[in-house]
Amino acid sequence: MCDTFVIRGSGGMLLAKNSDRDPNEAQLWEWTPAADHEADEVVRTTYVAVPQVARTHATVVSRPWWMWGAEMGANEHGVAIGNEAVFTKEKASLEPGLLGMDLLRLALERATSAREAAEVVVALLEEHGQSGPCSAEHRRFTYHNSFLVADRESAIVLETAGRHWATEDVRGRARSISNGLTIPGFAETYADQLRGRVAACAVRRGLTEQRAADTHGVHGAIKVLRDNGTGAGPRWSPLNGSMVGPNMHAGGLLASSQTVSSWVSDLGAGTHWATGTSDPAFSLFAPLRVDEPVTEAAYPTKDVDNRRDQHSLWWQQAALQRRAQRHWLRSERVIAADRDRIQRRWLADRPTAEDALAQGAEARERWRAGIDGVTARDTRPWWVQRRWAGFERAATA
Repeated sequence: MCDTFVIRGSGGMLLAKNSDRDPNEAQLWEWTPAADHEADEVVRTTYVAVPQVARTHATVVSRPWWMWGAEMGANEHGVAIGNEAVFTKEKASLEPGLLGMDLLRLALERATSAREAAEVVVALLEEHGQSGPCSAEHRRFTYHNSFLVADRESAIVLETAGRHWATEDVRGRARSISNGLTIPGFAETYADQLRGRVAACAVRRGLTEQRAADTHGVHGAIKVLRDNGTGAGPRWSPLNGSMVGPNMHAGGLLASSQTVSSWVSDLGAGTHWATGTSDPAFSLFAPLRVDEPVTEAAYPTKDVDNRRDQHSLWWQQAALQRRAQRHWLRSERVIAADRDRIQRRWLADRPTAEDALAQGAEARERWRAGIDGVTARDTRPWWVQRRWAGFERAATA
């Protein structure tokens, strides 16, 4: 489950996304340089290989550790894309094929504009379709995809159901997509309304689109991504955890997604602000640029997987986030002033990504003691505590 939105501002287009996936699914950033390719080359995606193109563009993406494809990212030409799982009346196949995340990364590597990126996805979809398990932990979980594609001046919504598709140009100040189809006519024909209700996609989309329209700049987009949808802490449901806002918290017995990484592309400035960590309220958004890869020494990812590993940034922050959620509201109050002070300073005077990561590590150490002091008692409902005990066992197995 995810939420993606765009904001059209005086400085250009912003694209923002929360990636909501399995709670133990670590996510990492990856930089790929531009390259020329031979005529007979193929590109190996998560499950299948497809013919390569003559020239691929430089990209930076945020991707789940186990797949080739990406949840969100941008390229050297100022194109950014976020995708969403959507549930449709068309049968979603487990046959190995292209995932929606593969389509996203292929489009970033091959397109120089939002319109061209949408055309790349459509061409690949019509030729190869979309299929395959979409989770490393739940191998029978699969879905179709929608995409929000933006460049410096324009944005396009692309929705799919199997090999069927529809597009809509973004005309207003803001546009949001979530885990349901939205394009008139296409949605009525293909949407699975029941699964859409379980995913609470209409609730979240209404919230993000309204708040995106009322906010400005990267700081405003970050505030939307940190929103639980309650005006306070998580509101728990036994069905789907806390899924009423863009900042999602796992804990439901039927659906249990967690915001595991967050992203804001400032396409006018060419800077992409990303957490690379779970729960944006307890994370800082570091500035990434396509042309400034970060060294492994500054951004450790070597052993990232779905088991706890303190070598990775994602798992380093997960220890803090999992303690904080025992009493989310008190924990957030402990760190909010320091978090916002740092973020505003970075937005006013952009540090290098490596400097930001070092400052973020220092902030986590400061926050840890304060959070420990307000989380002695776990205030979550019993079923949420039980679900997270299971996630913790899986992370140490």
